[in-house]
Formats: sequence, structure tokens, C-alpha cells
Amino acid sequence: MGKKRIIILGAGLAGLSAAYHLQKQGKECLVFEKESEVGGLCRSKNVGGFTFDICGHLLHFKHHYAFSLVRDLLGDNLAEHKKSAWIYSHGAYTRYPFQANLYGLPHSVVKECLLGFIQKPKNGLFKKGRNNNFLHWINDSFGGGVAKHFMVPYNTKFWTVSPSSLTCEWLDGIIPVPSLGQVIEGSVDESKRQFGYNARFWYPRNGGINQLPDALARRIKGINTNCEVVQIDTGKKEIKTRSGTSEKFDYLISTIPLPELGHMIKGLTGNTAQVFKKLRFNSVFNLNLGIKERENLDKHWVYFPQREIPFFRAGFFHNFSSYIAPAGRGSMYIETSYSKESPLRGNQLVPRIKQGLRKTGALNDNANILQEDINDIRYAYPIYDRNYKTAREDIFKYLNLYNIIPCGRYGSWRYMSMEDVIIDGKNIGELFL
Repeated sequence: MGKKRIIILGAGLAGLSAAYHLQKQGKECLVFEKESEVGGLCRSKNVGGFTFDICGHLLHFKHHYAFSLVRDLLGDNLAEHKKSAWIYSHGAYTRYPFQANLYGLPHSVVKECLLGFIQKPKNGLFKKGRNNNFLHWINDSFGGGVAKHFMVPYNTKFWTVSPSSLTCEWLDGIIPVPSLGQVIEGSVDESKRQFGYNARFWYPRNGGINQLPDALARRIKGINTNCEVVQIDTGKKEIKTRSGTSEKFDYLISTIPLPELGHMIKGLTGNTAQVFKKLRFNSVFNLNLGIKERENLDKHWVYFPQREIPFFRAGFFHNFSSYIAPAGRGSMYIETSYSKESPLRGNQLVPRIKQGLRKTGALNDNANILQEDINDIRYAYPIYDRNYKTAREDIFKYLNLYNIIPCGRYGSWRYMSMEDVIIDGKNIGELFL
């Protein structure tokens, strides 16, 4: 390919991975990051002695390469945990996944879910070759009871749209599908069986999740922070920064959220501009709390399907690391999903979140909150609706004409884990071999 000028937009985990793998094979590149520090959403901050991540970020591994790289980067500062995930519904805490841990729920709920699962091959819903959507998949996989009592309300709350409007392209084993024997086992007694590839996770022993991107950045040259790119001129193969400087490129690797990229391309009009507008997403309002005393020492995170509780998930930082909060203190993160279709209601969200935490027992009634930290994450999860696939493909064809390469969760507009993002950066780096 010869010597080409390669520019990377964004110094989040995807951009750093692409830069690292390019430079590892002797390819020069420049990275432009609008924030004052690297990491993107994988950043952490110290607030009154508490280390808060921007929402929950945990490392799960399926690929030996990604694990080896992270272990090399963090060394002894990497701890393994056996996942302790829970669900709060019908006034009770049960283990995740809901469909395999019905024990402890009201008998009527257990009966409805169990019978629905037993009858699902016979219920007439499954039709080979039909145009499946996520709601069909839920009913076909788990039956009407599980759909009614958890899957539909939780996913409607999380995605902010009906499961019937979603495709199944994003699933890829994310939601565990237990056998009938496993469902029965988890109905008659408490089961501690783990499901899925993420039965274990890893997190830094000291410091927050920012330890990973910071370690990666130390091995990379040419990172420019406080340098926001505001325009891409595809004709001139040139980017322009907010400060007014310009840089030429032969190849542009973009980790910027795909809808945002559409606003940055100079002169984008007509059909292509309309295609960018078809991309949908949800957003997350993240509230971090520093608490006087540590609570819920047996839980890493909890899912909340009920409509009256504003948040869909809450996690406990202090169970990821003993050093992430001052001695004896607790810390947690709470995530509330919203979108254009389902906006946040009113300006009383934080009080309602605190009320919901106390109502569900995630926070003790007498808990003394010492610190609060808010992060409003505009681009959280791409919504896989019926326009998703064709819109994404059409945009990629357009970008390819100008040597613009999408990378990572937001650049390539996919539901991806941290490990997936690292691997995607590696794969893109290897395009230049």
C-alpha cells in the first residue's frame, strides 16, 4: 500500500486500538481527540475521593488475543470476578438470567413462565422463514410468560422502542437461552448456574476503567487531545479542526458516532444525507453515587424491568474493586435510557431515581449519599430497526468512496463489547499490511 497519511478520529478504545496496531506494524498515524484526555466513554473521574466510571464498563473475553493484550497492558492491575448479576421484579431479587432463575418469584408467575416455556414449541408462533423481529424471537425462545414478566417490559424500557420494531441482528448469543431442564431446575430451587460467555469478568484492581485506555495510549505516538475535528472535506481529502487548522489524509479511520459523522462531511446533501437521518439510537442518563456505607456486597449489578422505576440497571462499583471508593464507603452507577421517541420526563429525574433505589432496596432508606456525578450519554446503543441494515450498508458504500473507514462501536454503529472494540481496531489496523 506504500506510505499513506492515516488520520484517526477519536481516542476512545477503538481509535487507540487502531492506532496501536497500526504503529505496531510500523505504520504512522495521527489521532485527534476533542476531549482533554483519552478514553472516550471508557474514562473515569475522581469525585471527592470516589472513582467513578462514565457508566458501567466491564471486560469480558472470548478471544485469547484480546485477553493477552489487556493483561500485558495492565499487568497485575487486573482482577477476575465471578459475575453476580440479579433482577428485581415482583418485589423480589432473583438471579440473572430471569428465564433460568424463576425460584423466589410469586407462584403464579413461576407457573405462567414455566408452562409458557414448556409449550413454546407447540404454540404455533414459530414459522420457519417468516420475517422475524425481536418480539417473535422472545416468544419463540421463551414463551409468553417470560415475555410478559421480563423480556418485553425490560427490553422496551432499555431500547425505548417496542421489541416488535427491532430486528435480531444484534443478538449474537447476548441473551442466554436455557434448556427446559435448566428452566425447571431454576424454578424449583435457587440455582447458581452461570450462563453465557460473560460468566466471569475482569476489572482493574486499582483505579477505574480508564486504566486500560491510559495504558494503551502510553504506547502510541501522535495523539492530539483538545483537538476537535469539525469538518471533513471529502473532495480535498482534508479535515478541519475547531481551531482552524487543516490536515490532509489518504485514509480516515472514524470512531465518531456515525450520525455525527454525517453532520461533519462538507456538502453532504440529497439521498446520502437522508440515509444518515435513518440511523436511530437510545441515550443513557448515568447517575453515579458515593455512599457513606457499602451495601449490596453480594451483587455486581441489577436489572429493573418495571415501568414505575425510571432506571433499567444499577451496579455497584465497590464490588468491582476495593480501592474504587474510600475505605468503608460504597459507590454505584445507575442507568436510565431515553430517546427521541421516549424522552426523559421532567426535571425531577434524580429524586425519582433515588426514590426508586430505596423502594427496591438497592439503596438503604437511611443511606447517606456523599457524592453525586451525572453523565448524559447521547449515543449509547444503536437501535436495530428495519432501516438499520440497509442504511448502514449504504453509508459504508459512500464512505468507502473517500477512504473513510468506520471503526468501533459508534464508528461502525454496532452493539459491541470492549473486547469487540479492541479486536475491531486490530482488524482495521491489519487492513494496511
